[in-house]
Amino acid sequence: MMQSMRILVVDDEEPIRESLSAWLQKDGYQVSVADSGQSALECILESLFDLYLVDIKMPGMDGIELLGRIKEIQHDANIIMITAHGSIQTAVEAMKRGACDYICKPFDPEELSLMTERVSANQALKDENVALREQLMEHHETAFEGLVVESQALRDIFTSLKDVAPTPAPVLITGETGVGKEMVARAIHMQSGQAYGPFVAINCGAQTETLLESELFGHERGAFTGAVKARRGRLEMANNGTLFLDEVGEISSKMQVSLLRALEEKQFQRIGGNQNVETDFRLICATHRDLGALIKADQFREDFYYRINVISIHIPPLRQRQADVPVLADHFLERYVQETGKQVAGWTQRAIGMLMSYHWPGNVRELRNVVERAVVLARGRMIGATELSFLQPEVEACHFGTMTLKEMEINHIKVALESTDGNISQAARQLGIDRGTLARKMKRYRLNRKQS
Repeated sequence: MMQSMRILVVDDEEPIRESLSAWLQKDGYQVSVADSGQSALECILESLFDLYLVDIKMPGMDGIELLGRIKEIQHDANIIMITAHGSIQTAVEAMKRGACDYICKPFDPEELSLMTERVSANQALKDENVALREQLMEHHETAFEGLVVESQALRDIFTSLKDVAPTPAPVLITGETGVGKEMVARAIHMQSGQAYGPFVAINCGAQTETLLESELFGHERGAFTGAVKARRGRLEMANNGTLFLDEVGEISSKMQVSLLRALEEKQFQRIGGNQNVETDFRLICATHRDLGALIKADQFREDFYYRINVISIHIPPLRQRQADVPVLADHFLERYVQETGKQVAGWTQRAIGMLMSYHWPGNVRELRNVVERAVVLARGRMIGATELSFLQPEVEACHFGTMTLKEMEINHIKVALESTDGNISQAARQLGIDRGTLARKMKRYRLNRKQS
């Protein structure tokens, strides 16, 4: 019970005001009284209350009119009407206008206590829901801040996502395996109008066609051998939320037709069923495959492609955005240090050099696994070359491992400037940073356009 709940008793009869006030105060509530509708409004203008006990029959402004005035000021106000047995119909009418309950004269103290406790519990639940919505909205507003990026390429992508996310348009995310397509999809969901709904994900490439159909559409009891009970599918689960189809390029033509019909009609039937199930969701798809090439090879339907590819986002591989490697490494390091409880403070310069010069065929997913393994193997406060020795066979430029971080950065800038014939804009794009950042680094290291 919310002991601090504030209650206003409004009744023109002093004995009733006094008895109600005494009972409620005994239950631990803060109680104020008013002898008329007008004096009640004066109290409300000074301070709002958690609960109002309002007599229906009062001279001047009656309880029904006061109910309406309170709702104008405090639309979610909890109001219990006080009535005599002969006026119950009026009390019912008041409930239709927004009162939450009514109590009859003469009062039963136990009934009054139960009624106020119920209002108090409901109010506590409302307050909790408001707090949860505020937390979700805070997450909603900062969804993209959780995406750790430094490169200009990804900064540009995430800037565009802030415009795309609030729309209901389907999104197709492309990129190599491990670049973080699902992470981007979740960020879009949290910034969308479906943020308060579910995010339902399924890897289409990890299912057989029969199993995928059941996972997506659900089934009725007895629809096939082993279907001992009805089951909802992902399309149904995603209602009022987001459906994320990962590896959509693996879906068969037959399944594409079924999905296209469900997307167009916003309804479908479970396997073995004959009742339409309505659903409405934001669709986000992802693939590492070239869907255009699949269409030319008659392995992917063109009509389905255009339905899912209203907005297209391509995430470049990690090897093309080296600027993200150290910030991602630090991000994962912090996560696994917390999980393992190890006293690891950071990386040696040689370790950073090894991370920066590695090709990362597995992209961000591989980097995360490498950092986790390095933390597990770490024996000191800094992760060095020893903990990353398993990377060495695939390092493309092993001599970077002996460089300091400053020397390695200077070398990367020199190579980029040389390969672009001194074009700062092109060199910045090649390095994955913006032009201004490159210009500042060139000034700091006293490099010129033609220096190599």
